[in-house]
Amino acid sequence: MNQSNTQHIGNLKGKILVFGGIYSNFQALQAIQKVAQNLNISPQNIINTGDVVAYCAQPEDCVQMIKKWNIHSIAGNVEIQIREGQEDCACDFTAGGTCDLLSKQWYPFAQSKLSKDSIDWMHSLPEFIQLEYATKQVTVLHGSYFNTSEFIFKSTDWKIKQQNFDATQSDVILAGHCGLPFTQQENNKYWLNAGVIGMPANNASTDVWYMILDDANDIFSYQHFSLKYDYATAKAKMLDLNLPQQYAKTLQTGLWDNCEILPEIETALQGKAIHF
Repeated sequence: MNQSNTQHIGNLKGKILVFGGIYSNFQALQAIQKVAQNLNISPQNIINTGDVVAYCAQPEDCVQMIKKWNIHSIAGNVEIQIREGQEDCACDFTAGGTCDLLSKQWYPFAQSKLSKDSIDWMHSLPEFIQLEYATKQVTVLHGSYFNTSEFIFKSTDWKIKQQNFDATQSDVILAGHCGLPFTQQENNKYWLNAGVIGMPANNASTDVWYMILDDANDIFSYQHFSLKYDYATAKAKMLDLNLPQQYAKTLQTGLWDNCEILPEIETALQGKAIHF
């Protein structure tokens, strides 16, 4: 494992809050901070799986809030692209497809709003975090260990996931990027995706998603939770700034404008409630 891009944070104890995909959605970020406060979870037990910045209206506010909060964060593909001065988000969207065209609107907007201080902070982020928790070795990554922009879903072949466990020598992988919350367990290995807080999970609900890990009685456990937040304000701010109407609409409908990144199984689940 590439140790130069990996931050080791030791052995954590107590509940851990996991979330990611803030996507410049400041209202959702405020809501998840209140969750942490209400549960009395300290910053050293909070993990952000990347992509603080993306589709929504307040990239600078979100970066500065995360920086001030001083939680554990890894670089998502957006952070990597912005800090390297690249011209797109590196999601490998289909050229000319809807996601590709919309990224040509929100990505330069986000670039233009970020201060040097925020970009310097992005340079400080590791690509991976490793820790010990409830006797398990845990790795935090964004897409996959081999490609930060790789979309890995629940339906993705377990062999692909197993390669990540082998490369990182992990029992648990906390991942992000794909935008959908899910868990999968095989051979005493756990692939856990908290989902994202910046956009709904394509399930016809305005709620977004996060996870809580627990080590009560030294037993590893986890649970997904949905999160309500002020989506109306987030949507209004996007429209005021002429950001993509399709993404602004998604905040209200809970449905993605398109499913071009999704495998067939996940596409068929559009508009269906998520239960854990």
